[in-house]
Amino acid sequence: QVQLVESGGGLVQAGGSLRLSCVASGSTLSINAMGWYRQAPGKQRELVASISSGGSKNYAYSVKGRSTISRDNAKNTVYLQMNNLKPEDTAVYYCAADSHYYPKVYEYWGQGTQVTVSS
Repeated sequence: QVQLVESGGGLVQAGGSLRLSCVASGSTLSINAMGWYRQAPGKQRELVASISSGGSKNYAYSVKGRSTISRDNAKNTVYLQMNNLKPEDTAVYYCAADSHYYPKVYEYWGQGTQVTVSS
């Protein structure tokens, strides 16, 4: 089992930045892919960014160029740096992890952290 705990969310003005962190614990040696998803009110959960254990990254078109995903395997932590935030980035952001390199559905999920961007 893997436990994920996110932090770093909050209220920020449009154009501002936030850095989300997610620390994994438990059977961390089994983790390959890690990702960030978000879910806005009334919308489906969507992938924001993902990173493999080898460092291969993938971004949603809506955040590409404004966000950077990174991971520190020694600290079992994945980060999401978000810049030039927009009101449409407002959502609950979830960290996810899986033992597969490119999972279609992630097995482990955090509880989420709220990001609110004011205009």
